Amino acid sequence: MESGKADNSLNLAISLPEAERVSSAALSTGYDAATNRWELIVKYNGDLEKLAEQLGFEAVLLINYYAIITIAQEKIEEFLLQPEIEFAEKPNRLYFELEDATAASCLPVNVREANQLLTGKGVLIGIVDSGIDYAHPDFRNTDGTTRIELYWDQSAGRIYTRDEINRALRAGSVPERLSIVPATDISGHGTAVAGIAAGNGRASDGRYRGVAYESDLMVVKLGNSVGNSFPRTTNLMTAMDFLVREAAARRMPIAINLSFGNNYGAHDGTSLLEQYLNEVSNFGRNCIIAGTGNEGAARGHTAGNLSEGARMEEFLVGVGERSLTLQLWKNFADEFQIELVAPNGDRELIQEGSGSVRPGQVREAVLDTTKVAIYYGEPKPYSVNQEIYFAFLPMAGTITGGSWRLILTPIRIVSGEYRLWLPGSEAVARETGFLRGTPETTLTIPSTAAGVISVGAYDSGTGSYAYFSGRGFAVGTRREKPDLVAPGVDILTAAPGGGYSLKTGTSMAAPFVTGAAALLMQWGIVEGKDAYLYGEKVKAFLRRGAGRLSGFYEYPNPQIGDYAIIVSS
Repeated sequence: MESGKADNSLNLAISLPEAERVSSAALSTGYDAATNRWELIVKYNGDLEKLAEQLGFEAVLLINYYAIITIAQEKIEEFLLQPEIEFAEKPNRLYFELEDATAASCLPVNVREANQLLTGKGVLIGIVDSGIDYAHPDFRNTDGTTRIELYWDQSAGRIYTRDEINRALRAGSVPERLSIVPATDISGHGTAVAGIAAGNGRASDGRYRGVAYESDLMVVKLGNSVGNSFPRTTNLMTAMDFLVREAAARRMPIAINLSFGNNYGAHDGTSLLEQYLNEVSNFGRNCIIAGTGNEGAARGHTAGNLSEGARMEEFLVGVGERSLTLQLWKNFADEFQIELVAPNGDRELIQEGSGSVRPGQVREAVLDTTKVAIYYGEPKPYSVNQEIYFAFLPMAGTITGGSWRLILTPIRIVSGEYRLWLPGSEAVARETGFLRGTPETTLTIPSTAAGVISVGAYDSGTGSYAYFSGRGFAVGTRREKPDLVAPGVDILTAAPGGGYSLKTGTSMAAPFVTGAAALLMQWGIVEGKDAYLYGEKVKAFLRRGAGRLSGFYEYPNPQIGDYAIIVSS
């Protein structure tokens, strides 16, 4: 297969037998075993629709020559050989950036005091999440009508208009209402996010009002975001395309909230998802706000340098782990000897520079009761980094639990730096993680994209940094990531059913900034003070208007970037 045009996880997934591939949650994401078809992210040039007719695949065209395609596995190799195709990636699962809150609290009073003059009116708030309880009073006007302009339920393939939602709200019973607009928010995550960004507090007589409480909403319920199933990066990309196009058609500015993330990638902004968000951020008048994730204390990342000799990285695999991947990212100019050691002492040696392994090769080894498939990657057109990708495949129901070791020995060193990532904490057992976890560079993707406003969390009750908040910088840069932090601990916000509940996580910090961005765009664009107050300019204004968090003396820093958005009057 043309491996240079595909990401490493796709190359490895296609090279494995189906029975092995489907045993890995990461490698099977995007694959439909019933039809033997893949959903892929594609960067292309020319006429993709004509190519789709020739090769028999479906394509959803996105902004600036990106697309989501669905194609038979046996056609992928021929597809990648076409000159119109520049690069393809398989999708990855997205996870909530949410921690369970435990203490009683509410939305900070100073949020309500800060936005008496600016309310978000005339600016759209985009919520890309698990849906919304559209019947919640906080998302309805004083006359009971909805504040939701559009509601796209990807899992049902339906887009509901304001008129349809209003008709459902006039229904006499809940079953009747749901027969008209059956979209729900089972997890409550999207409802909570929307409440912080734009809830008007009607269910609490205005006490728990959100930031941009007069903004209208456009909501996308990401596909498959129910129960233990998670949406994919492809769902996120189509949602973004939909929202920016709809906002542009209405000639309205929009602030879009993303409170999802994942750990797969180089974390340097070079994946197709990150590049696409950068492109979308330049379409129309928008701001994209993403939480940095809750991986700061999760032991899912470590890093080191081989300039001074061999290093051993040890990681624990929890008992009962059924699916696990490991990414090793390094400078392509460096040559390492890599040895993987199972808990029982079984070993697999990968030697660089000796002819035993070459970029683009797949290596398989059986260590104890686990099969390990290793894809030895190469630099891609968008990245100078090299990835060695490990997929752990259970042979006896679960992956061998216990202490695994990765021994890295330098052969020829130019840089010596390496980084390792396990899946995010939401995807693995609590015990799984590196013994020597490194909290820096624990930003989840897509908050690593340059064109988004990346938001970490702090505790507004104590004025302290939130230990779980994903940290920067983006790999290979001194780019200020996160851009800033916002309240993200013990936030009382809207919950399905009409009430409120406590939430903690960068999922809850991001919508504070989403609402703040909407207020700035109202002042600048809607009220005519600055017609160009969107995108990077909003990011700059937020940084300038934010305060400094106590305990931090050097800026920018990997914990809070440049500033903390101290939400006050």
